[in-house]
Amino acid sequence: MTAPSNLTRVAPHEQRFLVLFDFDETIINKNSDDAVLYALPGKQLPDWLKNSYREGHYNEHMQRVLAYMAEQGVLKNSIRSAVENIPPTPGLLNLLQYLQTHQQDFELVVVSDANMYFIETWLESAGVRHLFRKIFTNPASFDATGRLMLLPFHSHSCSRCPANMCKQVILREYLASRQKERGGATFQRVFYIGDGANDICPSLALGLQDTAFPRRDFPMHRLLVEMHQSQPAKFKANVVPWTSGGDIVDCLKKIMGER
Repeated sequence: MTAPSNLTRVAPHEQRFLVLFDFDETIINKNSDDAVLYALPGKQLPDWLKNSYREGHYNEHMQRVLAYMAEQGVLKNSIRSAVENIPPTPGLLNLLQYLQTHQQDFELVVVSDANMYFIETWLESAGVRHLFRKIFTNPASFDATGRLMLLPFHSHSCSRCPANMCKQVILREYLASRQKERGGATFQRVFYIGDGANDICPSLALGLQDTAFPRRDFPMHRLLVEMHQSQPAKFKANVVPWTSGGDIVDCLKKIMGER
């Protein structure tokens, strides 16, 4: 996603690198939508609600789930507690500590199909919300009755992605807006850290100098392996699988050492 190195301009005091994080099973070690179900009296959904999911329309399904939770008397405090108790992925906090130490070089963004309430609640509880310049996710807030209301992030025309979110559209628009805000300066490199199938689409927009970090043995990793075998020219970025945030730190340290 970067210009050729001889054309890249970086404004004074601007971060050189952009790091994008997915949230579920990337920053946190569970799916937040599944984790909050433990706040239900029976700790699981009835079959009729589970079976109401339609492929590509998960956001709509989760709206029904949250409505059901409200009907079952699950209060905001219970949802917040369930979110705050989700563990981070192994080494994730060490990775964020490293990035904070080098915050003059790295700009951090979350791009997630979870929702704003879950993400901000967890990041604030972990004491790391301030590290992220922007969070792109589905809007969510509690109404007067105590129900968590969820909305889709946007609409788009990408056939690869769920109806409510194309992460590649978000990435391209963000890079364009940040280049304008930075006086024409682009990021030298873009890093994308994810785990799921919906993290493939934004990764396809990465350039030769950029790096995709798929969580090892998760859908994003498996799909990239298949793509490399069947369409090796389709994916341009470097691919570095990870099992711990420490794997990502090791890679970033090598890149930092290249300057």
